[in-house]
Amino acid sequence: MSQIALVTGASQGLGNEIARALHAAGYAVVITDLSLEQAEVAARDLDPSGERVQALKLDVGQKADFEAALDAVVARWGALHVVVNNAAMTLTTPLMQISPEEFDRVISVNQRGTFVGCQVFGAYLAGRGYGRIINMASLAGQNGGTATGAHYAASKGAIVTLTKIFARELAANGVTVNAIAPGPIESLAVRAAVPPERLEKLIEAIPVKRLGSAAFLGNLVVQLASEDAYFTTGATWDVNGGIYMR
Repeated sequence: MSQIALVTGASQGLGNEIARALHAAGYAVVITDLSLEQAEVAARDLDPSGERVQALKLDVGQKADFEAALDAVVARWGALHVVVNNAAMTLTTPLMQISPEEFDRVISVNQRGTFVGCQVFGAYLAGRGYGRIINMASLAGQNGGTATGAHYAASKGAIVTLTKIFARELAANGVTVNAIAPGPIESLAVRAAVPPERLEKLIEAIPVKRLGSAAFLGNLVVQLASEDAYFTTGATWDVNGGIYMR
């Protein structure tokens, strides 16, 4: 049987690209999203036969949703091997205009959602003695952000730290935990968030003078999800065209 991979926020955008890459690599893929209807549409599009796909509703702000999703996956497939914590809220509100309520909302989805995902799925994977967790961080969490809001940048920086914490906790049980920190990628979301004139200047500031590739990020997830990736854990993989080097 194929290994089973679950991706949060996978009905569209980067999450959907990741789900497609995993499916192409032979995984059975669980597409989760806040909207069950959108998850089902994405699942049918990915695998019309339904043989290697499952659609589930998962609100990453609710721990009970993670637990219910895990139960549903195990009930259908008998196991779960790979988790990609991708779901995120991206807002670009100017720093001094961010309300405490908006800050909390972004932190709840991005930071707490990743924490609970690592906690619930990590405990299950550790109990089985094997697993791969990949968290989607961001360049914004490393350089303070250029086109996104402070709450988004802060939440993504926290994901880098959470990745290290869970990696240390779960390593002895055969579970690796890594993060990927993309810079601006060629996507509808980036083009919607950044006005054309500002995007032109942003691209000019990227050393390679191009936006990143979502397909490459999907393939990187596949590499980190593989059994051969056992010696890579607690790492944040930078994919930013040279904007941030360390």
